[in-house]
Amino acid sequence: MPGRLLRGLWQRWRRYKYRFVPWIALNLNHNPRTVRYVPEESKDKVISDEDVLGTLLKVFQALFINDFNKQSDILTMFPETVKSKYHDLLSVQHPRVKLLEYRHQQQNIFKPEEILYKTLGFSVARATSSLISAGKGVFVTRGLVPKGAVVAMYPGTVYQKYEPIFFQSIGNPFIFRCLDGVLIDGNDKGISKVVYRSCNGRDQLGPLKMSDSTWLTSEICNPLAVGQYVNNCSNDRAANVCYQEFDVPAVFPIELKQYLPNIAYSCDKQSPLRCVILVALRDIKQGEELFSNYYTIVS
Repeated sequence: MPGRLLRGLWQRWRRYKYRFVPWIALNLNHNPRTVRYVPEESKDKVISDEDVLGTLLKVFQALFINDFNKQSDILTMFPETVKSKYHDLLSVQHPRVKLLEYRHQQQNIFKPEEILYKTLGFSVARATSSLISAGKGVFVTRGLVPKGAVVAMYPGTVYQKYEPIFFQSIGNPFIFRCLDGVLIDGNDKGISKVVYRSCNGRDQLGPLKMSDSTWLTSEICNPLAVGQYVNNCSNDRAANVCYQEFDVPAVFPIELKQYLPNIAYSCDKQSPLRCVILVALRDIKQGEELFSNYYTIVS
């Protein structure tokens, strides 16, 4: 019994030590490949915000069209300009089919990961990590991820520096700290899960959702929302993706916000919603596991 307990504690420590600040400070010099150096905060961009926005819109619109038969209640809330936009998109993909007819004719709905593959040329999914005792990881399941592509998103509740997160943080290895101190809690269990669901329900406008909560379940609507399970690189496994912060612009289409896997803890609408995406540092082939740098040092 004591031996089993010690082994359990050792496995938990091996997963948690990368979040333990004193251990990080003592081991940075021994693990140079696990650190990402950024010359200054403003240069923490591998690709432009315009490219990030373009990719998200492309994927989210494809998901919206694929699930169009369930979006009728949402579309009734929007002006004709929005309806005509999707009518034009449908006209390209399904010639001679009218918008209203499509709701009744759509039968073969693709899975989200298939939509991702059809849209960006690759798909990703969670699976048991290739690292010993690392738990789950994220793998490229189909296609090729080109260098500079948005490969995943880091889901979770977004906390400003002054907002309470103490109880959510206890024993929680999924809290991501942005360069400006903003925190994202990507834990899909316990109190973190309850808080996210509460905020998601709070911000919902009738049938219109302001964020995606399906990443908390096994049936994910946004196939990119797996970034919290990307494991840290090591001296043997170099990073092939990196984190990049992205603030959702005010002009982001409201009908597509239902696919954003992040939500603000506070109702304060003054600051834009913070998202974190993962960008490929090189071409990543099918079957490869994604590895990131957990530590970014800003000079």
